[in-house]
Amino acid sequence: MYIDFQQLEATKIYHWMTQTVIPRPIAWALTRNEDGGMNLAPFSYFTAISSAPPTIAISIGKKPSGELKDTRSNLQVGAPCTVHIAGREMAQAVTDSSRTLPYGESELQGLNLSLVDFEGFELGRLAECRLAFGCRVQEVVELGSVPQAMVLLNIEKLFVDDSVMTTDAKGRLKVDAMQVDPLSRLGADEYATLGEVISIPRPA
Repeated sequence: MYIDFQQLEATKIYHWMTQTVIPRPIAWALTRNEDGGMNLAPFSYFTAISSAPPTIAISIGKKPSGELKDTRSNLQVGAPCTVHIAGREMAQAVTDSSRTLPYGESELQGLNLSLVDFEGFELGRLAECRLAFGCRVQEVVELGSVPQAMVLLNIEKLFVDDSVMTTDAKGRLKVDAMQVDPLSRLGADEYATLGEVISIPRPA
């Protein structure tokens, strides 16, 4: 089967991209609203793009009404952002936090999540997540005819829970991916978790 994206409307392209660019990591992004409340939302158009400077990218669309999503509204005025990597056990909370709410109404309400200090960073983090990045906006880039924005975030701080830390054969600290047990996105309502982890040394 061959599919010509040039002949498809954006909603159908989105369907095929989310079915085939798999699995995708999920950025569970926490930002502060202008009124001081907290916004929490998941984004699976997300990846690391640079280590110097340390930068991640999140792609954010709009609400069905055409309004900016709350995360983008907060980020484009310079609000800090904490991006979490959620574990398997957080799947329901991640899904629940994706609902569209009026601006200022926090997704944290009713999710039974704990917000704790992020040492050295001005915005807190979710205690339940084993990895978190304290970030600040570098740039917001508008993309395409269907309103979508690529938000580049510079990482200022990294939190790694001690429970997922280990040491490799060379004595270096290493994150144990199986202990993180990260949740990833597939198409439609599907998520994936880690199965077998294989290790293949790179050629010299």
